[in-house]
Amino acid sequence: MEQFAVDVKKLSEKLLHRQSDSHSDEVIESLFKEILTLDGAAKLQDSQLEEIAIQLWNWAVTKRVGSTITEEQKAKVRHVACRLLYSCEPENPSENIVRKQILMASKTGRTWLDCKQPKLADVFLSMAVNSLETLYSRLTSHGDCAEDINTPKGDIEKDLLRVLSYQAESAVSQEQHQEAVSCIQRCKEMLLRVPKETGYLSLICYNFGVDTCSQGKHEESTFWLSQSYDIGKMNVKYSPGSEMQAKVLRLLATVYLEWDCQKYLEKAIHAVSLANKEHMQLSGLYLKIRILVKSSSPDDAVKSGLSELLDCEVPLEVCLSTVKLLVDENREALAFDFLKRVCQHFESSPELGSALLMHIELLLQRDKELLAKQKIEDAINGHYTGKQLTPQTQSSLHILLWDRAFKNFEAKNYSEALQWYNYSLSFYKAGELDPNLAKLQRNRSSCFLQLQQLDKAKEAVEEAARIDPNNIFTQFNIYKIAVLMNNAEKAAVALREIGALAQTPVTSEDRLLVTENAAANLLSLAVQIALEHEQQETAIKALESLCEHSQDVAQILTALRCLVRLVLSTMENTSEENRNANLDTLLSYLRTALQKASQISHNQGGQGAEEANWFRRIAWNSALQCEHSPMRMRDFFLLSFQLSQLCVPDRAVLMGQKTCLLMAAAASLEICRSSDHTEQQTELLTQTLEHIQLCKEIWTTIKASGTSPKDKTDTLLLLYEFEARAKLNDAKLESVLESILELDHIETKLLEMIAVLAMEPPAHFPVLCKKALRIALSLHRKQPQADLTRCSNCLHSLIQLTLPSGVSEVQPCVLEEVWSYYEQALSIIASAPEDFPELEILWLLTRAWNTGILLYSLAQYPEAERWCGLGMSFLRHLGSLQDSYQTQMAGLYSEVLDRLDKAKKNLIIEE
Repeated sequence: MEQFAVDVKKLSEKLLHRQSDSHSDEVIESLFKEILTLDGAAKLQDSQLEEIAIQLWNWAVTKRVGSTITEEQKAKVRHVACRLLYSCEPENPSENIVRKQILMASKTGRTWLDCKQPKLADVFLSMAVNSLETLYSRLTSHGDCAEDINTPKGDIEKDLLRVLSYQAESAVSQEQHQEAVSCIQRCKEMLLRVPKETGYLSLICYNFGVDTCSQGKHEESTFWLSQSYDIGKMNVKYSPGSEMQAKVLRLLATVYLEWDCQKYLEKAIHAVSLANKEHMQLSGLYLKIRILVKSSSPDDAVKSGLSELLDCEVPLEVCLSTVKLLVDENREALAFDFLKRVCQHFESSPELGSALLMHIELLLQRDKELLAKQKIEDAINGHYTGKQLTPQTQSSLHILLWDRAFKNFEAKNYSEALQWYNYSLSFYKAGELDPNLAKLQRNRSSCFLQLQQLDKAKEAVEEAARIDPNNIFTQFNIYKIAVLMNNAEKAAVALREIGALAQTPVTSEDRLLVTENAAANLLSLAVQIALEHEQQETAIKALESLCEHSQDVAQILTALRCLVRLVLSTMENTSEENRNANLDTLLSYLRTALQKASQISHNQGGQGAEEANWFRRIAWNSALQCEHSPMRMRDFFLLSFQLSQLCVPDRAVLMGQKTCLLMAAAASLEICRSSDHTEQQTELLTQTLEHIQLCKEIWTTIKASGTSPKDKTDTLLLLYEFEARAKLNDAKLESVLESILELDHIETKLLEMIAVLAMEPPAHFPVLCKKALRIALSLHRKQPQADLTRCSNCLHSLIQLTLPSGVSEVQPCVLEEVWSYYEQALSIIASAPEDFPELEILWLLTRAWNTGILLYSLAQYPEAERWCGLGMSFLRHLGSLQDSYQTQMAGLYSEVLDRLDKAKKNLIIEE
């Protein structure tokens, strides 16, 4: 025990002298654990511990004022203080010590109760009762001196009653009903001596009744509520008052009602009747009717209660709640009868409209539509003859009317729907600017449309536009009417308005769930309406607007598909000018499709590939229709390629990509051939080279899986690259030619084309041209049956390139090169004299002769004789022309030879 005392003193000292409240909880917990080790009967003769108990108690009180410790921490400190005080109790404690024990024990028990720890509370409450009984016993043993005894006895009895009520509260919380009853019974017996506690004890029992009612313990609840009422009657002077007594009785009646209305009907009625006598309240009157209705009491009994309700001048709101109660309990006849009486009773009240509204609502719920319409018409007439409805009632009535109209509209009863909307319209003043009125006019317009009354629909929507012109639904209705009236111009204006309004958030419309994409959905509906009425141009405008304003990529792609189909359908029988315009439009749609398909491919993968594949084929087919427009063809093929990049790269797609790039390159080169703008040509040719390079990479991938030996892709790629680089004057041109020459199966036609391209302006590469021609000529001659026409063309070009017409000087090396071409020509002619073109022989003859004359003029006589003789050697190969040229050439040749002889002689003399 000594160690216990030391530990407690040490911990208490630490808590009492702590400067701040930080870590106080740890010290309190240690103290509490220490005190739990103390035996209940243990006695400590230590005045210091007694002093510490008082200090701890006071510490908890001061800390409670500042709310620096929790309720549970306070309970633990009080627990420690109280136990210490009782443990230090002397054998015969003084009255002062006993009073301290009573105070500490009762308050500690109360604190534990507040902390929901009834078992701990019971220990201290029992200690408090024992101490109180000890003190009471002492005071009663002092003798019969009233002045010395009565007042203290009264205080003790008051404290004992409070502690007993605490014990009852603890018992109730632990579901120890009989224990609680015993405690309260002792308290009731004491009330004769302490009557002022009557109100307190009555409220305690009421609280028990409330708690047990919330737990569904109806029997216990009725017991406690009855006790509360009975205790309140014991002393009128100190009772909680008639208002509280009535409250207790109403709750008692309600508990009977919820417990078993049929079984406890009389008790419930008795309780509520007593409550109404104690203190009349609306809730009491309503509860009585509720009990009567719930218990299936006869109509006469309920009518009596309803009459009592009206006689007490209750508010209209309570009467209407009662009507609703009667309806909910299937007492319709009583409900309508009472409602009729209510309307008569409140006839002059400005709130009468709410009763009328309920009457209409109930009639509609019971499918008594004709009666409901009569009531509505009465309300309309009354509204304009001095019985105006309040704004709130009007608003509720509008909701009711619109709801009825909408249900009829959904059921396709458009005339009925219109009638309900017209009822609603009757409550608006002419010229009123109310957004709800605009919505109402739109709804009326929709009804007229369904009834094929276009003029009335137009009139209604125009009124809506007057009130609320910047409403997207108003503009949509205008559009719909314009389409139905075949007014394309008006429809286009409405579409522009819808597009402009789509930039702002769309407010909700009656019964319409508005999504983030609401404006786009309206435009989608606009498309459908135009197509249904075969107004293609309007449909196209609506689709274009949808593509512009929708945030849904999938929706945009669907719209673009529709646009593409519509444009393609108009291209079948149209002029060239319109056809080109349609192709340009199609091109713009496909560019948008590419952009949107890229977005959806990034987010959704497979769906984007499917969309891209569809548009890819459209671009491909469109390109094939542009044979007279290389620029459009190029753009379509490039778009087809770009779209194919979003597809799954299987062999078919790769082949398509390769072809697209090839065709785009070919189209670009065709554009360059007809363009006069050098800058445009340079840009196009540079792009062409880029496309060719990309095509090469794709082709390499394709070739890895095998190709046909007849495929001309390599040839075309090199040919297009040669042309582009030739026109760009690219230094890599010769390497391209080398690549061409390395092809497995090089064709003479390709070499001839290369030769042409090498000299086609702005290109000028005579060396490469001659190289290609020489190889082509060689290949021609190696053929089993040479094409002499193409051979002659090669020779013609070679001679023309090497020895152009009109030169004034000729170098020996050039003459030798040209001579070799003539020798080949003679050889070819000799092998097939009948097949070589006669005009080409004549050209060769003429060029050789003229070369000889040129050399003669340059005093190169031996060479001149040689070349003239060469020319004469072709004479015998002429066919039909030989005779005419024979005489002429022979004479000229003799003359030339004579002059050559003279010239030679003169030259010798001069030397």
